[in-house]
Amino acid sequence: MVDLRRLLFRMYRGWAALRPARLTLGVRALVVDDENRICLVRHSYREGWYLPGGGVKTGESLVGAIQRELLEETGIELPETPQSVHGVFSSFREHKSDHVVVFLVTDWSVGASVSPEIAEVGFFAADEVPQGTSAATTRRIKEHMTGVPPGHRW
Repeated sequence: MVDLRRLLFRMYRGWAALRPARLTLGVRALVVDDENRICLVRHSYREGWYLPGGGVKTGESLVGAIQRELLEETGIELPETPQSVHGVFSSFREHKSDHVVVFLVTDWSVGASVSPEIAEVGFFAADEVPQGTSAATTRRIKEHMTGVPPGHRW
């Protein structure tokens, strides 16, 4: 099943490269626990570790999207609104026009079970993130830990 998911994901990326760029909006979360560790997820269909999150659906608010994505990918439940926005970023790679809002989440609780699209969820110290953590994820963690203002590129 994992190999099929990876194949479908690669086929989608190939198809997406052939069509005109379209504007997309996504959300990610820097979820920090009491020990100042960051929550990361590893998907079943692609390599690497990422901040949890995903696309904003039509008619969905940014807050609604991050609440839904965190619950689906990590089982984490948020109060009504996340505490703050870490930054807003843009990516124009892979023939896209992606815009990502990263929320900082320090007030949360564990809720439901995790989606089968997630192979693993873990909390990691900033200086001990797993090998294969995406470059953008590593930048967001470094910005948060050092207090350096984020840039605008994903």
